[in-house]
Amino acid sequence: MAVREKELVEVQSDGDRLADGAGGLLDRVIGPFRRGLPPAAQPSTGFYTDTTVCIGCKACEVACKQWNQLPADGFAWTGKSYDNTAELSATSWRHVKFIEQFTPNRDTRVPLDLVAGGSPENRWLMMSDVCKHCVMAPCQQACPTGAILHNEFENVYIQPDICNGCSYCIAACPFGVITRAHFDGHAHKCTLCYDRQKDGLVPACAKACPTGSIQFGPLDELRRRARERMEELHHRGVPTAYLYGESDGSTYSALNSFYLLVDRPSVYGLPDEPFNPWLNMAGDYARSLVGALTAMAILVAVFLILGR
Repeated sequence: MAVREKELVEVQSDGDRLADGAGGLLDRVIGPFRRGLPPAAQPSTGFYTDTTVCIGCKACEVACKQWNQLPADGFAWTGKSYDNTAELSATSWRHVKFIEQFTPNRDTRVPLDLVAGGSPENRWLMMSDVCKHCVMAPCQQACPTGAILHNEFENVYIQPDICNGCSYCIAACPFGVITRAHFDGHAHKCTLCYDRQKDGLVPACAKACPTGSIQFGPLDELRRRARERMEELHHRGVPTAYLYGESDGSTYSALNSFYLLVDRPSVYGLPDEPFNPWLNMAGDYARSLVGALTAMAILVAVFLILGR
């Protein structure tokens, strides 16, 4: 408190600024339009989520809500699983998914013979889902106000005070991560605990995870660790283990929050082949140009015909 009081003493009052004459007045006029110095670039950080050791405790969900002061989602069961959050939203930046798989001879939702690596044994998959913090983020490309950016840690960050609630980012995201909040109309999602990272702290969800399923750190280190874990699982008899989003694909960039999975992405509610809408823009522009030229040609023809 003493430090803050000292800072306040040093702040000039409006009267002091006016007393500075024309220079002070000019500073008040153009000051708000000056750009501040960007923070120095830091090593790229992200999440590596090992779904094979997730126990579904939801400690990550609770830690995320507590640290970011997000409202509760209520206590009503969805009727689909042991879950009350159901999906990622503006008030749930972490969501633990429960995927129940049983053999076909039982009343089941997902028979094992319909998924990769079918087994005669029952299985319950769990995955802590979060924003993917894409290297080339469609939400950022679609944002008309510049509210979405990559910060100095290369994490995708939404500035709520600049967001105008247009929802273009919601339509652009192939993972269904972003939604608008009912309390302010702005888009919200995981910030990768930007405030904690700036102070050298681990994100709240990774700090609270009791099994190490959620791992945080420099991306190069996470990728090395994930490949070693995948090879270990292969040697231990889990040939279906693979990394999702660890590297660039043909239609999408790498993810700064990637996963180790043991079944098809669609089983976990992830797109099998995520597609960046930006790849269609060249064709959209070409069709728009052709349509505009055709309309102009028709209009000229009509004027020529009526002018005779």
